[in-house]
Amino acid sequence: MNEVLGTGVVMGLLATVLMDLWAVVLNRAAGQPLPNWGLVGRWVATLPLGQVFHDDIGAVAPVTGERMIGWGFHYAVGVIYGIVLAGIMGATWLAAPTFMPAWIFSLLMIGFGWFLLQPGLGVGWAASKTPQPWKARGLGLAAHTVFGVGLWMGALL
Repeated sequence: MNEVLGTGVVMGLLATVLMDLWAVVLNRAAGQPLPNWGLVGRWVATLPLGQVFHDDIGAVAPVTGERMIGWGFHYAVGVIYGIVLAGIMGATWLAAPTFMPAWIFSLLMIGFGWFLLQPGLGVGWAASKTPQPWKARGLGLAAHTVFGVGLWMGALL
C-alpha cells in the first residue's frame, strides 16, 4: 500500500509539473495567458464561507495569500489524482504501466474543472461564459493530455 501511495504522489507531482511547463510553452510560443492561480486561491478561500459558485471571482475581495493558496490547491489536486489513479490501477499496473489508463483518467478528471471549478470562478459550465468556449475546452483537453503523459511517466519511474 505504501508503494502505491508513494508512486501516486510521484505521478501526481510529475504530471502537475508537466502541465505547468505546457502552460509556459503555450504562453511563450502562442501568447496564451498563464493560469491565474491567485483567482483559484480566492475561490478556495471562499469555500469555507459556503460560497461555491460566483458570477465573477475577480469581483470578490482579494484574500491574503491567495496566489499561494491557489498554487497549493493546484498541486494538491494533482497529487490526489495521482494517488487515486495508482489506487485504482493497483500494483500490477504500476509494475508495467501503460499510457491509455492514465490518459483516460486524466481526461475524465477535467470534469471537475468544467463542472465545479469553472462555474465556481464564474466562467460557466465548461467555460461556456468565456469569449471562446471551444478554445478553452480544447486547451483544457490538451493540458489534461499532458497531465496524463505525466501520470504515466511518473508510474514508469
